[in-house]
Amino acid sequence: MITPEKLQAVAARIAGQPLNEVVISNLRAEYPEVHFTYCMEDDIPNNEPLLEHEDFNLYLVDGREHCLCLTNNFEHATGIVVAEVIHD
Repeated sequence: MITPEKLQAVAARIAGQPLNEVVISNLRAEYPEVHFTYCMEDDIPNNEPLLEHEDFNLYLVDGREHCLCLTNNFEHATGIVVAEVIHD
């Protein structure tokens, strides 16, 4: 389970710095119980993020079943997708 407070803490942790694999690696070390995925926002079509930021959006992942899927349910969430927003 990922709480809304934890999602906010993750957002605060990465806000204001350039997103890259080092940032994601640091998140994995800080929150070892959470599976983090890093991608570009346009890799996630037709889904609404749970947390929007100017430079990134955060989505929750449900990993309880054999296949991973995005979810809006904090109780079922096992991971967070950090989707970088590219500014044109």
